[in-house]
Amino acid sequence: MTVINAEKAILGRLASEVAKRVLRGEEITIINAEKVIITGNREWILEKYREEREKKNVANPRRFGPKFPRRPDDILRRTIRKMLPYKKAKGREAFKRVKVYVGNPLNLQADEGLGTEKENTPYIKELTTNKYITLGEVSKHLGAKF
Repeated sequence: MTVINAEKAILGRLASEVAKRVLRGEEITIINAEKVIITGNREWILEKYREEREKKNVANPRRFGPKFPRRPDDILRRTIRKMLPYKKAKGREAFKRVKVYVGNPLNLQADEGLGTEKENTPYIKELTTNKYITLGEVSKHLGAKF
């Protein structure tokens, strides 16, 4: 099992790397999901997530859907799932090997002696801009309570 501290990791880079590794058979646990960053214009990002969240099913006006997550751990899991062949058996099995947590509820730094490899994200690029927003801020804007 690999523990990844997602603090200051870029969402897309982290999700693509995790997707590749779980397809190879690794079990991955991600902590500090609320500290993942999304680069770009803050207003544009918030509008994009709000639009995605408020989509309605056009076919049946009485039914709302599809449902989109609000919490940062669920948003990160959904992003990873989009990068897997989820409709095939190998994609579903790979997705079961991903665990994502807000903060560090299981105190996973202490598990180093149990065959756990603790890893600081190599997916962090040095940010040269201040145009970014954290996943926790996006979640609070969507109304999440975590």
